[in-house]
Amino acid sequence: MGADFVCNLKKYRQLKEMTQEELANEVGVRRETIMRLEKAQYNPSLKLAIDISRVVGASIEDIFIFD
Repeated sequence: MGADFVCNLKKYRQLKEMTQEELANEVGVRRETIMRLEKAQYNPSLKLAIDISRVVGASIEDIFIFD
């Protein structure tokens, strides 16, 4: 079972005025992956977390808060 976490991705994605589809295309995943991340139903790989943080301009620690 993966780590429990809070995901602030939706907030940062919306600040960049990006759709889930646009973010997914930028980081090379499906829109469904972004949707599951935003609902904290999917634990991102380190690479995906880094890619997302670069695209939305926020630190990994601000986007993903792990318990």
